[in-house]
Amino acid sequence: MKISAAESVIMEALWRESPRAAEAIGAEVAPGQGWSEGTVKTLINRLMKKSAIAAQKDGRRYLYRPLLAREAYVAAESQGLLDRLFEGRLAPLVSHFSKSRKLTPEDVEELKRLIRELDR
Repeated sequence: MKISAAESVIMEALWRESPRAAEAIGAEVAPGQGWSEGTVKTLINRLMKKSAIAAQKDGRRYLYRPLLAREAYVAAESQGLLDRLFEGRLAPLVSHFSKSRKLTPEDVEELKRLIRELDR
């Protein structure tokens, strides 16, 4: 399932808290994105058509909840990035960030810990 960058903002809001009404989603994300209420509702409708979210009637409004798990989305997006830019390999990605100095000392320690765990 392809989720656009704008749609992912809506998904993140729902992953943080759900179920939520469109108004609550908009109140959280619209100001920072410069979106109108109509834009938020359009994105919600797109996500509904993709079956990424579901709606349940609650009086005169709908409450939305994610059907797509964040973990599944992150895994697919991460693999897509690796496939597109690094031939599916993780080491060139890490090398790229290390050369551009975007790894903090904490990142390096975490990578070392992960490598130790993989060696076991």
